[in-house]
Amino acid sequence: QVQLVESGGGLVQHGGSLRLSCVVSGSISSISARGWYRQAPGKQRELVASIFGGFITIYADSVKGRFTISRDNAKNTVYLQMNSLKPEDTAVYYCAASRSSVPGATPDYWGQGTQVTVSS
Repeated sequence: QVQLVESGGGLVQHGGSLRLSCVVSGSISSISARGWYRQAPGKQRELVASIFGGFITIYADSVKGRFTISRDNAKNTVYLQMNSLKPEDTAVYYCAASRSSVPGATPDYWGQGTQVTVSS
């Protein structure tokens, strides 16, 4: 089993920045990909960014150039640096992990979520 614990959400003004963190524990060796998803009220959960093998990254078009996903292997932590935040970025952000290395594969493990609210 794999456990994911997010932190770093909160309230920020339009144009501000936040950094989300996700500590991964458990059967880490089984994990091929880590990522961040978000779900806004009334909308489906969507992929924000994924990282494979430590350096291959994928981003949703809506966050390219503003968000950066990274990982620290020594700390078993995945980060999402979010800059130039917009009100439409408001959502619950979920950390996720997948045993599959195929981009777009449905994650096998999820964190509990952390709320990000961007005020206009």
